[in-house]
Amino acid sequence: MDLNDIIDFLQTAERSVGAGVASPWFYLQLGLILAGGGIAFGIGAAVRSRIDLTSVAMGWPAPLRLLMRVLVGSVATAVFAVLMMLVRAAMVASTWPSRSYLLAVALKLAVAWLIVGLVTSVIRNTFIVRVVALSAWLVAALSILGQLDPAIEALDSVSIVLGGLRLTPLLLIKFGALLILALWLTNIASNFAESRITRSSDLTPSIQVLLVKMIRTGLMIVAVAAAMSAVGIDLSALAIFSGAAGVGIGFGLQKIVANFISGIILLADKSVKPGDLVTVGDSSGRISAMKTRYISVAAGDGREFLIPNEDLVTQKVINWTYSDTNTLVKINFGTSYDSDPRLVCKLAADVASAAPRAIKNKPPNCILVEFTDAGMKFSLTFWLADPDGMDNVKSEVMLSLWEAFKREGIRMPYPVREIRVRGGALPVETAGEVSNG
Repeated sequence: MDLNDIIDFLQTAERSVGAGVASPWFYLQLGLILAGGGIAFGIGAAVRSRIDLTSVAMGWPAPLRLLMRVLVGSVATAVFAVLMMLVRAAMVASTWPSRSYLLAVALKLAVAWLIVGLVTSVIRNTFIVRVVALSAWLVAALSILGQLDPAIEALDSVSIVLGGLRLTPLLLIKFGALLILALWLTNIASNFAESRITRSSDLTPSIQVLLVKMIRTGLMIVAVAAAMSAVGIDLSALAIFSGAAGVGIGFGLQKIVANFISGIILLADKSVKPGDLVTVGDSSGRISAMKTRYISVAAGDGREFLIPNEDLVTQKVINWTYSDTNTLVKINFGTSYDSDPRLVCKLAADVASAAPRAIKNKPPNCILVEFTDAGMKFSLTFWLADPDGMDNVKSEVMLSLWEAFKREGIRMPYPVREIRVRGGALPVETAGEVSNG
């Protein structure tokens, strides 16, 4: 379609619209459409205000609850379609069918919008629902008005050639629609695979996460390639962009790629996995999730540390549950020289063994480690089956140790300083001198 064809099309449409507007039947149909729209809007608002979907659909299966929600939301459109059908039937029976053409168009557009709403109700993403609904209804409207083929020709007439690739607005629209459909199907398939993998007790958590990531990435690549092939884009025509993409990845996306590769390495070597208690720098907590770019470490106080995967590969990481969940707790304390060191060690071991979470088959141990200026230093060690809440257990043992020492009269050390004055006594002012001063 060239410029002359477009001009002729616009002139023909102008003459057709002008002839229709000049007819009194046009205004009658327009008035009936506006009246029907007002009535349908009022009925729809009344129905939505009177029906509580939570109580009506309670106990229903999820698909039926979704269908009920869509039907209630589309009451106005359905009522408008029924009104237009009745009015058009009356017009056709009383006068020429051509005098109800506008009513027929309004009826078809309402039915098309109703069908589109029912079809798109299975999509969860609100933005995608709006895009798909508007696009589908626009195509249906052009088809109803008989302008779909001219619109397709107009969109295909403008093009940009890049190498061996011819880009047109029509090609981009088709590719976008097919890509959305392919990614939606990919998301459904990957969610199904993830649910099956996570229910498998034969796979470790790290292997489960690795498999899910590989499946999602693979399906996404397949979806993009399938959408490009479906619209006729030759993948070899994109070879001209491979060099620029490589440079972009090398400079602008190197951290993202490094974190992605590091995430795969972490999942493959099983150095960390969901549920492990780790310490990375100043951040400590339990790994709650492993993503493509980072891991989420829950600190237990409401905070979550998002640590890049690259940091876990290149930095020192303390994994408290790497090969064994048993954790050694160490408490250093001191007593004065008036205390019996053997009694101190016995009391400390008894207090630690009485802790509810202490492992019974690994008895606590207390040793004398040093003689200092202030007193004797001891080291108490005992084992826990799980590092969770280790600081709380340590605090309870220290409090119990303090109470036991108080009962036995064992004192904690404190620094003693001896001050010697050389060169005679210090001058002392008498009371009289002070008062005279």
